[in-house]
Formats: sequence, C-alpha cells, structure tokens
Amino acid sequence: MWRSIASNALTLFIFVLIAVAGVIGWGKNQYTADGPLSEAICLRVLSGSNFTRVSDDLYSQGAVTSASILRMGAKYSEKTSQLKAGAFLIPDGASMDEIVDIVTRGGASSCGTEVVYRIGVNRTQVQVRELDPATQAYVETAEFQPGEAGDEGDVIPAAFMAVRSAADTRYRVLIAEGTTVWRVVESLKDVDVLQGSVEADEMPAEGMLAPDSYEVLDGSDVDDLIARMVSAQEARIAAIWAKRSDDLPISTPEEMLTLASIIEKETGIADERRQVASVFVNRLNQGMRLQTDPTVIYGVTNGVGYLGRGLRQSELQSDSPYNTYVISGLPPAPIANPGVASLEAAVDPDTTPFIFFVADGTGGHAFAVTLAEHNANVAKWRRIEADQ
Repeated sequence: MWRSIASNALTLFIFVLIAVAGVIGWGKNQYTADGPLSEAICLRVLSGSNFTRVSDDLYSQGAVTSASILRMGAKYSEKTSQLKAGAFLIPDGASMDEIVDIVTRGGASSCGTEVVYRIGVNRTQVQVRELDPATQAYVETAEFQPGEAGDEGDVIPAAFMAVRSAADTRYRVLIAEGTTVWRVVESLKDVDVLQGSVEADEMPAEGMLAPDSYEVLDGSDVDDLIARMVSAQEARIAAIWAKRSDDLPISTPEEMLTLASIIEKETGIADERRQVASVFVNRLNQGMRLQTDPTVIYGVTNGVGYLGRGLRQSELQSDSPYNTYVISGLPPAPIANPGVASLEAAVDPDTTPFIFFVADGTGGHAFAVTLAEHNANVAKWRRIEADQ
C-alpha cells in the first residue's frame, strides 16, 4: 500500500514539475516574444516610480500582454532596482524584454517634451515641441520670444511653464550659422536652464562657436556649454584644414575661418556656398579687393548689436580694417561663426571664372565674369527691389 502511495506521489510530483516547467517556458516565450503594440508610444516614468506602476501603465496602454510577466522578467534579470525616470520611446512590436532594457539602461530621455532655445542671427526663439511616437516627428506646441508678450499678453506662455516643471523635459540650445560670438553669448542669458554668465574678458574669439544643436541639462553651467562649442569648432577647423585643396590664396586655418565667415554671411543657400567661395578665391588670386558688405557692417558694429539700416557712403569709404572696399585681401579676423559647409567651401571652392555676384530676387545670386554682365544683373536686382 505504502509503495503504491509513494509511486503515485512521485508521479504527481513529476507531473507538477513538468507543468511548472511548461508554465516557466510559456512565460519566458511571452517575455521575449514580439509585443502587441501596433504603433510606438511614449512611456513616462516618474521619479520614485517602480515596476508595478510601470508594468500596469504599459498594460493599460496595450504595450504588454501581462503586467505580472513583465515584473517577473525584470526581477529574474535582476533589473528591478535599475528603473530610470524619464520619457522613453517604446517602439511598435517591442517585447517585454526590450521594454525592460529601455527603461533601465539609462541615458537621455528618448521622447516626450523638448524645449529648444533657437539662437538666430537677429533674434532668439523658445520652442516647445512634443515627439509624436507614431511618426517620429516633433510637433510644436508653443513658441515665443523671450521678453515679448504674446497674443494673450503673457510674456511666458502657460504651455512653457507647464513643461518647465516636468522632470522628464529635455532642453536643447540651437546655434544658427552666421551668428556672432556677441549674439550667442548675449542670447544665452535668456536660456533660463543655464547658470552663470560669461564675462567680457572671457569672450571666445569671433568665429569660434560652432553652430550646432547642443543638449543641456537644467542647471548646466553656461561656461561648460561655451567650452563645448569652442571645442567643436576647433575640431572642425583642424579636420577641414587638413583636407584643403592645393594652391589656395589662404595659408592658415585662421584665414580659412575668416573666409568661411564671409561666405556664411553672403549666402544661406547650401548649393551656392562653393560658388560664392570661388568668387572670393578668384578675387584674391587676381589681387582684387573683396568688396563685400558684411565685412564693412562688422567693422561698423564690431559684431555687437545690429546695424538696422543700409551702409552709408562714409562707411564704405572708411579706413576700417574690415572695409574690404578699401583694404586688400582678407579682413583681420572672422565676422561670424561659420558652419561646416562654409568651412568646407573655403578650402574646396568650385572652379569658376566668376568674380562678381549679386542677389537675384529668389534668395540666391546671379554670378558674372565681366563687369558689364554684373552691371546688367545689378540693374535687374534694382528693378526687383523697386517692385517689392
């Protein structure tokens, strides 16, 4: 009798083991299999949250088939204590295993709200935008200029105030090509997530702030951001100078930077930069004066503020070292912060016979070889200006 009971108990135990193994295998397959999401979502994990709340949130959004299996998988993989706060992009079809990895690996938030401080040549704009997980495109939700009242009379929109208090909001400072060092440093005073200031005697040299997009953290030091910009520009200058063409009428990286800054101020059209560069290179090779208004303007303003009017005859005839209607060769220093494309154009210009160019009314320029052709192009431009 006892032998029969023992035999039945052993059989039952084996059956239970098989069943448990089956359940574990099924759970493991569920944990690693493709998930049910048909479109990506943005998952917000608040500071102080835990896997119970996160798994329940994921289940309610249809991202996982079982909240309990996700929790058990995280515990089994010893990642329960590694949960990070932030906003995370969960792609369509993501498995529970992949989701756990996303929310525990750390790093910057990959979706959600972003505040972009856009420092342009003439003004600064603050843009609040939200990543649409389905399209992977940002959707603007608010935009304003610091210090200026909006349509409803508010200097700072409510939409901005709301995201500034959210822990998972990301911040970015975008520097446009063609800005001056003064413009950038002055505009950084309006970036409220930055701390500190740049003293007048600590200003970087003109042209040495790399136009780019820089992610910053709330409370970052402005000096650290400036150092990043300078370091990026130094690296660009070194890399591009090393690939320069032969027989250029410039002999140092500093001259390349100066020429690139002039190219940057003369055209904002990417396809034109190497053509514009060819005009200046041809003029330098032929001993002609550059005769470019942006350098004269820089000599008048010293890169501080805006001229806000046309150049006067007295300014075009002045003895300023930046007056390229009077001096020969390049001015003594850059007149703006050039981007990569202008730096590359300065050392690899198009091969053209052009020595003149003028605006053509489309945002681009009309190029010419002879003075007669140039005068005809100028006459066309004057007529367009009159019509406008």
